Amino acid sequence: MIIKLENLNEEVANDIFNLFQASYKVEALLIGANDFPPLSRGTKDIISSKTQFFGFYLNKKLAGIIELSIEDGRLDIDSLTVSPLYFKKGIAGKLINYAINEFNYSLIVVETAVANMPAINLYKKHGFVEYKRWTPSHGIEKLAMSIKRINPKIR
Repeated sequence: MIIKLENLNEEVANDIFNLFQASYKVEALLIGANDFPPLSRGTKDIISSKTQFFGFYLNKKLAGIIELSIEDGRLDIDSLTVSPLYFKKGIAGKLINYAINEFNYSLIVVETAVANMPAINLYKKHGFVEYKRWTPSHGIEKLAMSIKRINPKIR
């Protein structure tokens, strides 16, 4: 079940933080990053965020989170994390499908590390195509992927 998470609530923000920490530690190891920017994000940052968080619950446990921002017909997947306890259960795919099917946009964009092949393959499976590569100041080479919607939903 996917529900909107109220990140202004400190307890919910702590749950988001804890899942982010567990998941991003695994990603940092996967991509060989010693200084991984998502791990420096604290509970206060989550509480003050203007993005929307949606959680996937499995057996009443928060198992995955997708963080989205929408502006001018563009939907950004700002983060997509799954608890290591629930890897390989299709949760990330369900969260991506939720974003693709539940929101009105003409373009959906996601960024990830070039070395994160599991994420890249997952996004490709859902129709994303690469359109840009660059190396930000933190030194982790990134790529951006997108899906264009020809006929945006009318709501």
